[in-house]
Amino acid sequence: MNRSDHAETDQPSLWTTYRMRWKRRRLLFRAVRKRRQLRVLVDRTGEIGRNDILLASTMRNEMVRLPFFLEHHRKLGIGHFLIVDNDSDDGSAEYLAAQPDVSVWRTSHSYRLARFGMDWLTWLLIRHGKGHWCLTLDADEVFIYPHWNERPLKALTDWLDSTGARSMGALMLEMYPRGPVGAQPYSAGQDPAEVLCWFDTGNYVHKYQPELGNLLIRGGVRSRMFFSSEPDRAPTLSKAPLVKWHWRYVYVSSTHSLLPRRLNKVRGAKATDMVSGVILHTKFLNTVVEKSREEKTRKEHFENSDLYGAYYDRLIEDPDFWTPESCAYEGWEQLEALGLMSRGNWR
Repeated sequence: MNRSDHAETDQPSLWTTYRMRWKRRRLLFRAVRKRRQLRVLVDRTGEIGRNDILLASTMRNEMVRLPFFLEHHRKLGIGHFLIVDNDSDDGSAEYLAAQPDVSVWRTSHSYRLARFGMDWLTWLLIRHGKGHWCLTLDADEVFIYPHWNERPLKALTDWLDSTGARSMGALMLEMYPRGPVGAQPYSAGQDPAEVLCWFDTGNYVHKYQPELGNLLIRGGVRSRMFFSSEPDRAPTLSKAPLVKWHWRYVYVSSTHSLLPRRLNKVRGAKATDMVSGVILHTKFLNTVVEKSREEKTRKEHFENSDLYGAYYDRLIEDPDFWTPESCAYEGWEQLEALGLMSRGNWR
């Protein structure tokens, strides 16, 4: 991966510290106010164990993804799921409500005006996440980490606890099929990586953001296909999805950055400095063509949706993302060898 120079050891100015403190307070207050938009569908949070790892997510009409999403993360060791259903009409809410380890809240309010669901999830994490390691994902995201198929997530969080870490980073790796995306069949419960077998390896760029102290990463197939002329507008791929939660914590921009600022120190100057994972982004299943038509009309997924009109138009055209330079996915060891995840000192 290409890396830009950054000063990770820079200390923020007193003015920056003051502004970030007030920003955090404003975002926490927003979340408390937005709690009124949530209606309990089923609340099993009383069954959360003291050492359970929690998963929080906002989703809408993801019925086809849910069987694998739940089963994969259960196998990792998630003890309870905190789900906000944003007015699904495909049976998602009912399916989730029937799962014994899931609590569900419903809302018909604007996803965009709730900071793309983060206000709702912040409230749930305030209410239920304190003292727990919490994994925050979208329904089209599959979390993996070094040794994930051999060691439970609890082994990793225990090690993070032993080092004093409160957060862990992950790169969102955008997966895609070979051939038109809408022509590749997918069945509920199937591992999406059996269909989305490919990813880009050579176009990642880094930019250090001193205000929040985080390393912003862009690249991947969406940057190549949709934002090649304006790479600074490509989606951000760097995330900090795994956090040992405290009620004073808050995500600033999706799961890309947090406050307090120290939680963003999830990557070192070298790719191998700190343990990190990968989020397999499974957006480009065959359902994306129809979803793009809907989301272009709803304008709920981007702050300035007009900038993304051409992006949705291209997806509606059912593109083929594959090139001879595309890399076939083989597993976490491959991703570590490519510098996309790291074991750090966790061996």
